[in-house]
Amino acid sequence: MLLAVYILNFVDRQILSILAGPIQAELGIDDARMGLLGGIAFALLYSLMAVPLALIADRTSRTWVITGALVVWSAFTALCGMAGSFWTLFAARVGVGVGEAGGVAPSYALIGDYFPSEKRASALSIYTLGIPIGSALGVMAGGYIAANIDWRIAFFAVGAAGVLLAPLFRLLVKDVPRPVIASADAPRLGPVARKVLAKSSFWLLTFGATASSMLGYGVGFWLPSLLQRSYGLDLVGTSQFIGAILLLGGVTGMIVGGRVADRVGQADRAWYAWVPAIAFVAAAPLFIAGILNDNVWIAFVLFLIPQAFSYVWLGPVLSAIQHLVPPAERSMASSLFLLINNLIGLGGGIYALGALSTALTPVYGEAALRMSMLFAMSLFGVAALFLAFAGPFLRRDWVDEPAAH
Repeated sequence: MLLAVYILNFVDRQILSILAGPIQAELGIDDARMGLLGGIAFALLYSLMAVPLALIADRTSRTWVITGALVVWSAFTALCGMAGSFWTLFAARVGVGVGEAGGVAPSYALIGDYFPSEKRASALSIYTLGIPIGSALGVMAGGYIAANIDWRIAFFAVGAAGVLLAPLFRLLVKDVPRPVIASADAPRLGPVARKVLAKSSFWLLTFGATASSMLGYGVGFWLPSLLQRSYGLDLVGTSQFIGAILLLGGVTGMIVGGRVADRVGQADRAWYAWVPAIAFVAAAPLFIAGILNDNVWIAFVLFLIPQAFSYVWLGPVLSAIQHLVPPAERSMASSLFLLINNLIGLGGGIYALGALSTALTPVYGEAALRMSMLFAMSLFGVAALFLAFAGPFLRRDWVDEPAAH
């Protein structure tokens, strides 16, 4: 059920990427402003609201917070279909971000409650399959509906799906019983933040993930436009291309990353950082080759393999963040990670690639977006360096815990 909700989370979050073409044509929006809609409009309050909502989840019910968040973000997704201008669509996307702020950190913590340390990266990897599956479904369903009906109907359909799922989720998913904590002893944001932010491993893991997220969200959002502008694919062909690399590459990378990290990380905690660092180094040259290639079928293969490598980090890094604090503080620790990762990675990556594309258009014309992506590939190296340095600190900062439930 957590996976189903996370799939809808990313359907609602990523559907804008495949609909960018018809939305830009109808509402007269350039790449830079489209980058704002895909990035900062969603990411700003999504990042900031995650912290107080995680505090509420740690003190009350994680399942209730997730249920309420699902209803809110789904309703605002439907409202995106009613937008008549840049600013009304911007406001609806802000609402989607506010709702989704309450979904992810409590889900991480709930998985942390259910699964023991030696299985947690694998469990989180399965949960985060919602990213490639949701993104794939978003682009495939959105592309088909927009091509055959209207882009507005795509927003209405996925918004309605979330509202319908919410009561079923609340019925089936239960909080793991936790010790009753007196109000005076309940987790508080200030002490938890000071504890987490004092750990070097937190900053290195977070900045490594953030550099990767800037690239991942940026390329993920703008790849549909690149395929249409540089490869001549139509809306349906673009959605099939992206859906296939997300499902085949993304799912494989997440499962393998979690399993490998859980296996080698038991002997040395540093591998929870080093496994994704190695994957980033392997991904960069293949992505560059794919962007430079003019044959769509060769590009498909070249994008497919690094797509798997680029998703390896999620299970290991998210599991490591969970182990920096005691169990009662997991939602807040995750929310602090998400605050930085999403505010910079999601908020900055999509906008930066769009703004750079707009700036390069007078020189490169239709190839400007391709050049923008090439410049961004350096972020893989930045991410790998941060995670390589995080390994030794992770050994010191890891918090052991009682036996599993």
